[in-house]
This record gives sequence, C-alpha cells and structure tokens, in this order.
Amino acid sequence: MNTPPLLTTREIREVEEQAARALSGPSLMQRAGRAAAELARDLAGDGAGGVLVVAGPGNNGGDAWVAAAHLQAGFHRVTVLDAAGTPPRAPEAKAARAAYLAAGGKVTNRWPDGPRPALVVDGLLGIGLARPVTGELAALVARINGCGSPVLAIDLPSGLSSDTGTVLGAAVRATTTLTFIARKAGLHTGDALDHTGTIVVDDLGLDPALLAGRPGALLVPEAMRGVLAPRRRNTHKGSFGTLGLVGGGRGMTGAAILAARAGLLAGAGKVSVGLLAPEPPAYDPAYPELMFRALDDTIAADVLVVGPGAGHSPSATSISPFERTLLPSLLSLPKPIVLDADALNAVATFEALREAVARRERAPTILTPHPAEAARLLRSTTAEVQADRLAAATTLARELRAEVVLKGAGSVCASPDGTWAVNATGNPGLASGGTGDVLAGLVGALLCQGLAAPAALRLAVCLHGAAADALVARGIGPAGLTAGEVALEARAVLSRWSAPA
Repeated sequence: MNTPPLLTTREIREVEEQAARALSGPSLMQRAGRAAAELARDLAGDGAGGVLVVAGPGNNGGDAWVAAAHLQAGFHRVTVLDAAGTPPRAPEAKAARAAYLAAGGKVTNRWPDGPRPALVVDGLLGIGLARPVTGELAALVARINGCGSPVLAIDLPSGLSSDTGTVLGAAVRATTTLTFIARKAGLHTGDALDHTGTIVVDDLGLDPALLAGRPGALLVPEAMRGVLAPRRRNTHKGSFGTLGLVGGGRGMTGAAILAARAGLLAGAGKVSVGLLAPEPPAYDPAYPELMFRALDDTIAADVLVVGPGAGHSPSATSISPFERTLLPSLLSLPKPIVLDADALNAVATFEALREAVARRERAPTILTPHPAEAARLLRSTTAEVQADRLAAATTLARELRAEVVLKGAGSVCASPDGTWAVNATGNPGLASGGTGDVLAGLVGALLCQGLAAPAALRLAVCLHGAAADALVARGIGPAGLTAGEVALEARAVLSRWSAPA
C-alpha cells in the first residue's frame, strides 16, 4: 500500500531538526509563510473585506507574520490581529513580526470593524499546544468561528491536539487547513474531522526520505487499488476460501446474517453461518447462497468471524455456553479469527479469554471494537479512549498481540509491531446499527482471499468507508443509510479497486 505518512508531533519535530541542519535557502518558517500567503491569495480572491491574519505568540504566529508580509507585498489588503500584543519569544518569529511592521503593515489588537473579511488566516496556536484554550484566546477562537468568513488554518486549526485530534478547550473551525511537511495524526480522527475542512499538504520542499520508515499512515482510496489482485480466470470457489460466521443469539440473528452477507458480497468463495439462537432460520431468503449449518460444520471454515449478535453475560459471575466453552475452543484453532461485538465483550470480562487471545501464535487475530468495547478491553472509559484514539488502538494491539481497528470517526488500525494507520474514508451514515457487523464480514472475506491480516484489515476499513461515501455521493444517506446498502456498495467499490489495470 502506497499510503501517505502520518506523523506525530514528536516525529514532526525530529524532521524539522534534521531538515534545519541540512537546509539551504529560505528557512522553514519563511517557506511556510510563503505557502500560506499563496494559498490565502487564491482563497481570498478579490474580496472587498481583505485578509485578516490572526497571529499568536509562537512559531505558528511567526508563520502568520511571514504570510502577512507576502500578502502585503502582493498588494493585498491585509491586517494582522496581534493576539499576543508583544513580540514573540522565538527569534525568527520575532524577526518576522518586526519585518512586517517595518514595511508599514497594518496591525490591530482587537477584531476590526468594517466589512467582513474575505478570509481569516488562523495563525493563533500551533502543534505545541499542551493545555486547554481558555479566557481571551477562547473568546478569539469563538470570534473567528462566528465571523462568517472562510478560515484558512496554518498547520492545524488552533485549539486542536495534533496527536489526538481532540479539542483542547476551544478550537477553530477551518474551511481549509494548510499543514506543513506531512500530515499530522490528529488531523484525521475524532473531533478534528469537524474542524479541519479541506486539508492541503505542503512539504516545504523537504527531502521525502526524511519521512521514510515512520510507523503511521493514512488510508486513502488511491492506495487501495491493486491491494487485492485481479482474479485469474482459471479459479473456482475453493480458490477464495470458506468464511465461517459464529454468532446470532436469540433476537440478534440479523447481526450474524449481515456479517455473512458482507463476506459473500466481498468475495469469499463460500460462507457458512452457525447461529446460536435456539430456533435459527433455515436459510436467508435474500441470499440463499449462505449455508446455515451446525456449529461444528461452520467452525471448519478457513476463516472465522465470531461475535456478531452472540449475546453476552451481564457479569463475570454469569457465563453463557458461548463464553464458557465455544469461544475458548475457537481461540485455540490455528486459523485466522475476527473477534467482533459480543466476542470482544467476553474477552473484556473474562481474564482467561483475554489470556487466550494474547497467546494465539499459529494464526492471526483481528479485533474490531467500537470505543465502548475498546474501553472495556482497556479497563478504561469511553471518554478516555476517545481522548486519545491512537494510544488506545496501539495499546490494545500490543497487549493482545492482535490486529486492531478502533472504529469511529477516523478509524484507527494498529498492529502488534507498532505500525498504525488512520482511515480517511467514511461519513456519519455509518453511525447506524449493523455497519460494524458488515465491516467484520468484509475483513473475513479478504482474509479468505489470501491477504495478510494487516492488509486485510486496512483494506476492509477503507473499503467500508468508501462504500458509504459512494452512497452519500449518490444521495443515499447519510441519514437513513443502512448496513445492507453498505455491503452491496462495498462489492462495487472492491471490484473497481481490484480490476485489471
């Protein structure tokens, strides 16, 4: 997968230090400021209100002062709102401010009266923010958000954590974010998705080799083409494996059937369904290709998806047959297994099951928790998981020695070796019942077709979101989008991605 790199704040700082030692010509701040000015010029056009540049006290403010100087030199009407009111501490940022003032640049310390700006450039706070935005800075953020003008954020919207994507007190809602050197992890998950707008990356002319070997990546549709190879003509159903679905207890058979349908539509050669309900249906009238079989027959499949609708005991003192005997036996099998929904809840509740997952060595394990399930597995809270989604996913992958996807806005995939990826596809239409079951079925089908566990998980996650995006683009959803529609659309998207070149 040729996926764009995602960097943490620490990694960005490392790249900046390496680049600064080898850099010739303009400094990183000069390059960033010029890039911001060029994009601001395009976004503002000939707007009568001019450009309002909001400059903070740090290096992000230094970028803003440089941008303002370039805009002024290009005969744009520009005003800098100097949020600090005093020269920045960093020498280069201080020099950038002085240069703008020496050239006769217009400065104010409050929001200017008059026409609404054609564009607001947010250079208030950068990637070094470590505490909540409060007081006058929070009021200024609110003023930016309420002004009605397009907003260009320099590097990231002020008030966002560049590592977690969470809002630290208050955050700017940008129309466009111009980020430098590489994409930051926090721009693509959690709260950030409602604050970044369109993300533009400028590498500032740095050597791409500086970004090589980093553990993080962004899952984008362009990188998914060809991950699943085109099918040879000389094949048969056995070439694409048998997927077994175990789940669907009383009142929840639909969850297992949705996962099974998704596995069928995503290309598994055969799909066997072992339902746990006392009186399971004999077949699926919509997809009679699915084989409803006894559990012993189902678990003979090449790949297992376990847990959708299985049912879960309310406490560790009350244990169901699924948790007491079936799940432990499945975990002992030397075949790939995807644990979803109630299988995850069981692992979180019973220490013996947790240890069994961590001990699996002969075949890969994939976990697909949503935030509440991840919190149970981590013995944490949903709020704590959401506050640092990357840390939650990577911790689970390491502790349980499994491939993990932490589902949600900007799903995070993590591997036991420390590599991770954030998904760029998907929309709020996926916030409906059954879509997680569909994802589990997609993962299982891709494993059946021979993909290694990390590739199968990442392709399935990106495919799942891309299918929802394709539906919304045609006017289907996001409100009312159903899991069954996502499974059908995933088939079409996967066929395009795996078509011969």
